[in-house]
Amino acid sequence: MIFRSAKFVLLLAAAAVLSQRAPAGRGEFPQPKSSETLGSLAIVVNQSNPVSDLSLAELRAVFLGERIHWPNGRRITLVMMEPGQPERDAVLRDVCRMNESDFRRRFLQGLLTGEVLVSPKTLATAVGVRKFVFNVPGAIGYMRPADVDASVKVLRIDGRLPTDETYELHLPERVDR
Repeated sequence: MIFRSAKFVLLLAAAAVLSQRAPAGRGEFPQPKSSETLGSLAIVVNQSNPVSDLSLAELRAVFLGERIHWPNGRRITLVMMEPGQPERDAVLRDVCRMNESDFRRRFLQGLLTGEVLVSPKTLATAVGVRKFVFNVPGAIGYMRPADVDASVKVLRIDGRLPTDETYELHLPERVDR
C-alpha cells in the first residue's frame, strides 16, 4: 500500500515538472528554467518602444552613447547598475568591450568633446532599473531574466532571447559562499 502511494506521488511530481516546461505564450518572455538562464542578461526597454531586436553592434552603439535616438525619434536614455555589480561587468565586457575605467573615461571624454550628450543613469538594483525603464519611454537597461516582469519588454539581440542556447550576453560565473 505504501509502495503504491509513493508511486502515485512520484507520478504527480513528474507531471508537475513537465507542465512547468510548457513554452510561454506568444509575446511573453519565457521565465528562466533552473540553471539554464541564470547566467544570461536580459536587455530591456519600455513597452512602448517600437524596437524588438538589435544587433550586438547596434546595442554597443547605444551603450557607448553613439546612437542617441530610437527609430521613432525618441531620445535613448541609458540606465545602468552601479559599478561592481556582475550585470554591469557583463555589459561592459560583452557589449562595450571595455573595463570600468575605460567606460568612465569614454563618457567623460565624450561629454567634454560633445560626442556624448548625456551620461548613463546609474541605479543600485534591478528593481530600480525595471521601474525606471517602465516610467521612461526611451529607456534601455539590463537585468537578470529572473528580474524581468511584464512592465518591461525584453529585446532580442541578434534575433535571440536570453533563454536561447546561442544567446551571447552572459553574467560571470557566480561563486556562492
